[in-house]
Amino acid sequence: MSRPFSSRRVAGRPAVSIFKPIRIPVDELEEVVMTLDEFEAIRLADLEGLYQEEAAAAMSVSRPTFSRIIESAHRKIADALVHGKALRMEGGPVHLDARRCCRLHDGDRRGRGACPRPKRCRRGSAGAGRSR
Repeated sequence: MSRPFSSRRVAGRPAVSIFKPIRIPVDELEEVVMTLDEFEAIRLADLEGLYQEEAAAAMSVSRPTFSRIIESAHRKIADALVHGKALRMEGGPVHLDARRCCRLHDGDRRGRGACPRPKRCRRGSAGAGRSR
């Protein structure tokens, strides 16, 4: 009997849920599905530049598990790019963390204050939301 998945901590959902080649309707494309934990691994390792041990700790998984997650994510991205497939990001054994200030970008986790793009953020600058 295999061990059950434990939830992987992710900062939030991606700003968009699907990427696809232009001028081709999505219903005419093959799809590659990337789970949210794979998306988070790409964000932490490739965008944030964290070492695998740091990224694994941020996701509450072991370093070998993180290595398997990021390898799977890289293969799926390569498949979508090389073969012209749509890349959909959804699902997976995840626990959404409240660290992101909005879907457009990450909040400042080092405690330096307000969102770097307050006009586009739901939270707004220094806690003040948009006026209605």
